[in-house]
Amino acid sequence: MFRTAALAGLMMLAAPIAHAAEEAPELTIIEAGEHTLDEFRWEARPIVVFADSANDPRYLEQLAFFADRPDDLIARDAVIITDTDPDTLSPIRKELRPRDFMIVLIGKDGQKYLRKPFPWSIRELTRSIDKMPLRLQEMQDQRLVR
Repeated sequence: MFRTAALAGLMMLAAPIAHAAEEAPELTIIEAGEHTLDEFRWEARPIVVFADSANDPRYLEQLAFFADRPDDLIARDAVIITDTDPDTLSPIRKELRPRDFMIVLIGKDGQKYLRKPFPWSIRELTRSIDKMPLRLQEMQDQRLVR
């Protein structure tokens, strides 16, 4: 009897926790398609990942980095844009002109802050984001609100 009541109590506690987890924001990952970088200006920090194939080991490694620590990127308003089709020139591919694998970090102001020809860890990406002028201002504003 006690065991059943305890189990029921745990299940009641778990329901709000599970519900809260469902409402947590998710990292936005989109295909470049017909999107342009101007769509994200002042709204998000695009991290664009190019590869010549969705099977490129560097591309897969970069996606694994994103999957391991999405909350760090969500907190910094990052959006991931992927483009693995060099034969179809998306507007973003035309603008950034990658060769082979490339990752590009773009600020909310539209400035290209970083280009790397190899995968970058989330720690390295977030450190770069946290040095951006607008991000520094956001962090200062958050401290004032608390």
